[in-house]
Amino acid sequence: MAKQTEIIKKLHVHVDAQPKREFRDRVDFLKQYLLISGANGYIVGVSGGIDSTLTGIMARVACDELTHATDKRYYFVAVRLPYGTQIDEADAQKALQFIKPHENMLVNIKPAVDTSLEQLKQSTGIELSDFHKGNAKARERMKVQYDIAGHLGLLVLGTDQAVEATTGFFTKYGDGGADVVPLSGLTKGQVRQILQYLGTPEILYLKVPTADLEDDHPQLPDETALGFSYDDLDNYLTLKPVSDEIVEKIEEKYDKTEHKRRLPVTPFDDWWK
Repeated sequence: MAKQTEIIKKLHVHVDAQPKREFRDRVDFLKQYLLISGANGYIVGVSGGIDSTLTGIMARVACDELTHATDKRYYFVAVRLPYGTQIDEADAQKALQFIKPHENMLVNIKPAVDTSLEQLKQSTGIELSDFHKGNAKARERMKVQYDIAGHLGLLVLGTDQAVEATTGFFTKYGDGGADVVPLSGLTKGQVRQILQYLGTPEILYLKVPTADLEDDHPQLPDETALGFSYDDLDNYLTLKPVSDEIVEKIEEKYDKTEHKRRLPVTPFDDWWK
């Protein structure tokens, strides 16, 4: 129980989160941070999943409200970053229709990823596994977002939330590398609740989460990769009953992925000793 309480506190999980309040607080945070940063707006990669959908709508609303309240135009860019043809492209398009970004972009990352991995193989003899190729895709997606953000003066939004932070279920310097992470502290269930409160189409907020990074396992559900359900994780993070076996699995994942929740380690850090 002590470990569970520590994780909930470190990840800033609101056990009794209220959708209306969470949405309002996070939109206000995005507005305040834009003013502090001097940036022109935000960019996020929209996949059609629930996390990028909620992140996108928060960013668009924040930019709209700031534009109306100031003399400056702020804008939100949604970028599609498929590797070739995305199997669930229709869901991504539905998400974009709901979010209503100020600008849509699309960059196919397949040529860049394939060329990079082929050069790696030719130069070193190293051929990445399908799993590690998935991480290369995630990092290429973030690189593209930073390229666009640098050109337009935007900040890059991450879409990770509390359950991914707990398990380290993200790519280091891929989807885990961003300027701002507005969903931080939310469970997967809370993300769905906020989307439902906002009137999101059911097909989007009930969508089965998948990182969809592996060619050999397209649309592999996150829960299959993790070995336990998001309901289990939600229950653990909101102090609801969870079996001892699941608690052990979650806390083992948390401990093994501690390095992913840290900035680059230095000789003067104490946490790793």
